[in-house]
Amino acid sequence: MRFFAELQRRNVIRAGVLYIGAVWALAQGIAQLAPVFGAPDWVTKWFVIAAAIGFPFWLAFAWVYEWTPQGLKRESEVAADASIVRATGRKMDRAIIAVLAIAVVLLLAERFVPHRGEASAPVAENSIAVLPFVDMSQARDQEYFSDGLSEELLDLLAKVPQLKVIARTSSFSFKGKNLDIAQIAHQLGVATILEGSVRKSGNTLRITAQLIRTSDSVHLWSDTYDRELTDVFKVQDEIAGAVVDALKLKLLQAPTVSAARLTDNTQAHNHYLLGQELMARGSIASYREAAAEYQRALDLDQNYVAAIVGIANAQAAVADLTGDAAAADIALHTADRALAAASGNPDALAVRAWLRMQFLWDWAGARADYEAALEADPNAIDAMRRYAWLLAALGRLPEAIAPARRAHERDPMGTESTWALGLLLTGSGKAAEAADLMRSSGKAASSEYVGLVLVESLVLSGQAADVSAATSASAPRVQLLGAAFAEHALGRADASTRALDELISHDAAGMAYQIADVYAWRGETDVAFRWLETAYAQHDGGLTTIKFDPFMAPLRADPRYVALVRKLGLPE
Repeated sequence: MRFFAELQRRNVIRAGVLYIGAVWALAQGIAQLAPVFGAPDWVTKWFVIAAAIGFPFWLAFAWVYEWTPQGLKRESEVAADASIVRATGRKMDRAIIAVLAIAVVLLLAERFVPHRGEASAPVAENSIAVLPFVDMSQARDQEYFSDGLSEELLDLLAKVPQLKVIARTSSFSFKGKNLDIAQIAHQLGVATILEGSVRKSGNTLRITAQLIRTSDSVHLWSDTYDRELTDVFKVQDEIAGAVVDALKLKLLQAPTVSAARLTDNTQAHNHYLLGQELMARGSIASYREAAAEYQRALDLDQNYVAAIVGIANAQAAVADLTGDAAAADIALHTADRALAAASGNPDALAVRAWLRMQFLWDWAGARADYEAALEADPNAIDAMRRYAWLLAALGRLPEAIAPARRAHERDPMGTESTWALGLLLTGSGKAAEAADLMRSSGKAASSEYVGLVLVESLVLSGQAADVSAATSASAPRVQLLGAAFAEHALGRADASTRALDELISHDAAGMAYQIADVYAWRGETDVAFRWLETAYAQHDGGLTTIKFDPFMAPLRADPRYVALVRKLGLPE
């Protein structure tokens, strides 16, 4: 008891309470502010750990020293004056109350104030995500089949107009991650989730599927299918039909499998799935690897139209990032080959439309293909987001934002839907929102497209100082472009020029338009137009953004800009 009384007399207990309250308040503040500044999740955890280590040292300090109206003094110097002790105690009491009040306010803000970027709209009841089915076979050798089953189910459900179906790239991003249904549903913004498992025994497959309402984890429907390995696509039809019935949707017709997307060759389908995974990584190397996987699928099944479309998409992406016009011609030929095999295939129409827009500047042909693709499949994500880009290229940017947002809602974790929306937001004066979107995606390291949009949105939103750290893991040319923009914005002209010169020495072929962007923004008009002519000669896809690119604003009053827009066939 005497020791406790001594702790009270020396204000050690008050100091301890003050310390705990301050740490709690600061931890709450850091947790809320860290995402705004792009700080990693571990910052708050290590702050608390450091505070815990410092706690005994703080108590020892409070035992030895005392804060007085005359400043910091040793306890032995003030022990004789009880009035000083009481005054100091009262001040510490007020400090404790103030710190605890701040902590309570922060806690209430955390609980009731929506976080930046959280969706304010209610989740649609008819929204669904199909998670990768789990391979529970003893040999764990059916993953290719379980992934394929998930993808085909997703494809079937996406053909139902009344359903909002999350795209494969987003739903498959949770594969192998130990997250509960509520967490996944929150990130994807869906009301229901379809999950299941596959177990192989001999030549028999047991497929279990269950539909879960995410708001309360109630199982709306579940069933088990025992089938021979030879009739897997019929099983997909049955499961999709049962899910639709469980959602109580009134359908015009039952969903059917598009023969253009199927193959009976399981190994071919496995290569196709590998190609899809590689495409989602978003780099030149991964696009080339994806094309090789799609080709292996096609070698095993010459009629596998989805593989042909995959090759065309991969070839087009490589051509766009490298400025290789010959590669673009090959990609266009591949897309035509897919349409010859399956006339009206929405995926093939979407990739041909993109090639017509990006490389041929055939605006009318691209628009016809996009509209035909969306008529065949209103939920075609690629066609939806690329059509938005076409509208922006034609000078209809406000109209383009809505389909870009719809595409991102259906594929919130997808690389392409993310950077496409970010590009249009940046062009429409919402660079800060675009920067938040790019940062939160976490894809700037793997996708050059995301990295490029991140650089531009940060610079335009006044966050040039953050560019270097935000792109530190991006491709070298993304870092160089970022430095050229950011150093100029920060008033360091020499550093900007050095970065731009290095970019030109290494990547003039694939980055002509971006190089023109830097010169235009720096006010070097004549040099900017020379690089725009180079971009035109290379059929650089960046020219499709010229009408809504903010960095091109200084050039728009110049007759040479008007002439270039006419030469591109864009409306003035």
